[in-house]
Amino acid sequence: MTKDKIIEFKKLNICILTISSSRDLSNDRSGDLLEERVLSFGHKLFARKVVKDNKILIQETVTDWSKNKGVDVIITSGGTGLTETDVTPESLEEIFEKTISGFSIIFHKVSYDKIKTSTIQSRATAGILLQTFIFALPGSPNAVRDGWDEILIHQLDSRHKPCNFVDILPRLKEV
Repeated sequence: MTKDKIIEFKKLNICILTISSSRDLSNDRSGDLLEERVLSFGHKLFARKVVKDNKILIQETVTDWSKNKGVDVIITSGGTGLTETDVTPESLEEIFEKTISGFSIIFHKVSYDKIKTSTIQSRATAGILLQTFIFALPGSPNAVRDGWDEILIHQLDSRHKPCNFVDILPRLKEV
């Protein structure tokens, strides 16, 4: 009889970026919720910032964080809607080296189960830049909660099976 191998939890360095023209760190409920979830699960908050709905600011922040070899994951909230100022998906998808299309699909499934067809107004997206996973969530606390509690908590857990993003992170960093 063989013993099951105990899988060790691997702490990730995570950055949180809120994209909003009306919020700052003092009233960023979605960012606060993400920070609490990230830390209570055992990961490290590497950085947190709020930027305006501006393509250049979003791209500069995400690119700068991705260049840091210590950063594993960037989670954004906000700017995924349909208004003129919602530019997060365009900003990120322009710089992604690879897109993680399944993230959007699963996010919409989770969202549909809760808010039905209103999920169609979200353009949640995910991808990879410079060996860093990037996930863009809508800005509402409920959407952030759903994205973390239903998807990211599992995929950012080295113990989740049959597979997770943590398992492939070292291979992303191979040169």
